[in-house]
Amino acid sequence: MQEQLAGGLEPQFVASIAREIAVTARQVAAAAELLAGGATVPFVARYRKEATGGLDDGALETLAKQRDYFIDLAERRDAILAAIDEQGRLTAELEREIRSTTTKAELEDLYLPYRPKRRTRASVARDRGLEPLSEALLEAARGPRDPAEVAAGFADHQIDVEAALAGARDILAERFAEHAPTRTRLRRVFQTTAVFEVRVLAGKEAEGATYRDYFEYQEPAARVPSHRMLAILRGEREGVLVSSLRIDDDDEIAHLGRIPGVPLTTPCGKQVASAAADGYKRLLRPSIGNEIRAEMRERAENEAIRVFRANLGELLMQPPFGQRAVIGLDPGLRTGCKLAVVDPTATVVATDVIYAVPAGSRTTAAARTLVDLCRRHEVRAIAVGNGTAGRETEAFARKCLRDAGLDEIMVVIVPETGASVYSASEVARRELPELDVSLRGAASIARRMQDPLAELVKIEPRSLGVGQYQHDVNQKALVNELDREVESVVNRVGVELNSASISLLERVSGISTKVAAAIVSDREKKGRFKDRRRLLEVPGLGPKAYELCAGFLRIHDGSNPLDRTAVHPERYSLVKKMAASLGLEVEELIGEAARRVDLESFVDPGNGIGRPTLVDIQKEIERPGRDIRPEFEAPTWRDDVTSIDDLEPGLVLEGRVSNVTNFGAFVDLGVKRDGLVHISQLSDTWVDDPRTVLHVGQVVKVAVLEVDRNRGRISLSMKVQAVDPN
Repeated sequence: MQEQLAGGLEPQFVASIAREIAVTARQVAAAAELLAGGATVPFVARYRKEATGGLDDGALETLAKQRDYFIDLAERRDAILAAIDEQGRLTAELEREIRSTTTKAELEDLYLPYRPKRRTRASVARDRGLEPLSEALLEAARGPRDPAEVAAGFADHQIDVEAALAGARDILAERFAEHAPTRTRLRRVFQTTAVFEVRVLAGKEAEGATYRDYFEYQEPAARVPSHRMLAILRGEREGVLVSSLRIDDDDEIAHLGRIPGVPLTTPCGKQVASAAADGYKRLLRPSIGNEIRAEMRERAENEAIRVFRANLGELLMQPPFGQRAVIGLDPGLRTGCKLAVVDPTATVVATDVIYAVPAGSRTTAAARTLVDLCRRHEVRAIAVGNGTAGRETEAFARKCLRDAGLDEIMVVIVPETGASVYSASEVARRELPELDVSLRGAASIARRMQDPLAELVKIEPRSLGVGQYQHDVNQKALVNELDREVESVVNRVGVELNSASISLLERVSGISTKVAAAIVSDREKKGRFKDRRRLLEVPGLGPKAYELCAGFLRIHDGSNPLDRTAVHPERYSLVKKMAASLGLEVEELIGEAARRVDLESFVDPGNGIGRPTLVDIQKEIERPGRDIRPEFEAPTWRDDVTSIDDLEPGLVLEGRVSNVTNFGAFVDLGVKRDGLVHISQLSDTWVDDPRTVLHVGQVVKVAVLEVDRNRGRISLSMKVQAVDPN
């Protein structure tokens, strides 16, 4: 190997990644080495800050993706070099060009003239021996010779002069269309100047009324928003719309004609010009145009996935109610309300079905059952699903508690999106095998109030309802990104080792599904973990996995007080030295005493201990076991507003943000229909990105602007003048 690789990357690739994420090559090389050694992004971001110069998880994720890209590129490049060399056509100059490229598109452009092809018009002409004629035409274009005269020597009883000239033009057209610098140039022209034009197909106006905004539409291709592009692509799939990319084709044909550097006005030059025009229209433009359309689609999909991922992250970071007993109520009319009591450890301790709504002969018994369960299990909150009859069930629960003198028990409407998916899943069958599917839903509603993260990780992210055109994007890419976000949040928050489910544990750095199951099995057989070191006794969890996972697993009542913090076991001896420097034991250091530690005296670059690690340790031991999620908060619903029929323009309400898109945010008002705050109504000042103003789960105050009851649409505003006109 001529070049020293850094984590499987050649120096030019390291430099490219460094430019991409605006860091030094040294940082990239160090991070790449760690990733190549099996380290995870959360582990490197948290525990190897000195090695990477403090790269955060966002930069490390980008770096990891780019590393995979360049490793794939290098493998493809080597295969291409071998293929060209096998043809006996690899020159030193071509090899330098191929080795210097840093994009797959450029690499494929360079390989295109050498790639084995299906039969083309040019290959047929070559088989007929017409390649010398194409060269002869180029040479003759510098003078006044007649093309027929040049082609005469290539005509025989099987091919006449005109056919010979046509074959030569086909060869030239393909050669021009495969000229790598020209392909790069045209790609750049499309990317910077193309106009995206859309129109409705004749006769589809009525059928495609949903897409009427795009019946006559155009916009610079580089600026088409994600949601608009995906809507147009959907319209095309449904046979309503047709789109195209417009550039200055005449200018590009003229440029292509200049490639051979010969006059185009001579008799043979006109043959060359004709070949250039044909090569552009038939080969080059369609090829690059399709590539650019694919880029536009990919860009739109990536943005939609980014929005979904951001919303998912906010949803998973919802504040937990905590380890307190909760009753989950899954509302129902005809079949009754399914009820599950979940104790502080998230264990289901009681279930029932009550007929709370509508009011009737069984309402009194339902109230008695609910109050009795609240008292018997010391319930601190009732979580009511926000589905059909949710507001009516909430009102029933409040009245029950008020009449029984249990006003201290909180009643909260909880989004139940995905609860039914969980209820019928293999995970639910494994966790709650003795419960009916409907009762599992009630348990899930209670648990997601206790700890949204711990419960929502059990549900396939695409079922959580926080996406934008999620069914129109690359599903593999979507799943990968959502999985990364789940893992990122789980590792940022940390996991309680003695109560975590398999679904939660398998998201922890270094832990596979098989190892997660082994941890739970070990816990069930041997009892609660008293310290992190016992993890090394779990079958399948070796030293490397322990290194990657230990810092993210918490034991709140263990034998070592540091086990309830994010301090990694590899730094326990360092904490012991910190305590000793103050004449304290580790237990005495935990809390405010940690502020007195002189961090600078413990900096040890040789052992990878710098100020970033020391600051992290100090924060952890000052506030051990702290939850980085915000405090629990629930919107206050108005009792007189329970359906869209109760809404009128000017009404000001509290609600919870249920979804954020590029064009605004949806807010749950407790009326069974979410209202839309368009991006123009988010603030009195200009807003480029709705996520800079609010996030999923946030409690906000909104004013009703318009109610379209026929279509079930609610328009809202968060502008100060609308929300507080005084």
